[in-house]
Amino acid sequence: MIKIENDRLYLREMTNEDISNLERILKDAETMYAYEASFTDSQVLSWLQWNMASYRTHGFGLWAAIDKGTSQFVGQCGIVFSEVEGEALLEVGYLINKNFWGQGYAREASGLCVAYARDTLKAPKIASIIRDTNLASRRVAEYNQMEIVHEYDKDYSGVAVRHLVYSINFVEKL
Repeated sequence: MIKIENDRLYLREMTNEDISNLERILKDAETMYAYEASFTDSQVLSWLQWNMASYRTHGFGLWAAIDKGTSQFVGQCGIVFSEVEGEALLEVGYLINKNFWGQGYAREASGLCVAYARDTLKAPKIASIIRDTNLASRRVAEYNQMEIVHEYDKDYSGVAVRHLVYSINFVEKL
């Protein structure tokens, strides 16, 4: 069930058994500040089902990030299709349980996904869409050698929220 791994963690497809771990992330207001609201029970379930459908359709989605040493579910990280102003982008995204913030999990997991997009999916580029005030995620994107290529406002329940599109073009890096 492991999709990709390094010495410290592995990423695997989420299952219905992961719902309580997802709830700890998606229903937490502090963790979900970039979304302007935490999720409801039905939104958490829809999120999980959306990812499981993506696994079947695309072979990827957001995966469970598991610490190898403790077997703890530290968050989710993976690859999804996102639309930005009419353009479909391949995006690496993640949400880490706040109990594990500042420990390098986002950097490591997203780095695994960037390499997976480049080496396995043979994608020409990959992006990360990040709220402009999310400095920690911006540092993760920069660690992954991504650069800002676009800015736009995303609507969250009538609130315009500035987002930055970071991207790395693999074709130019060859």
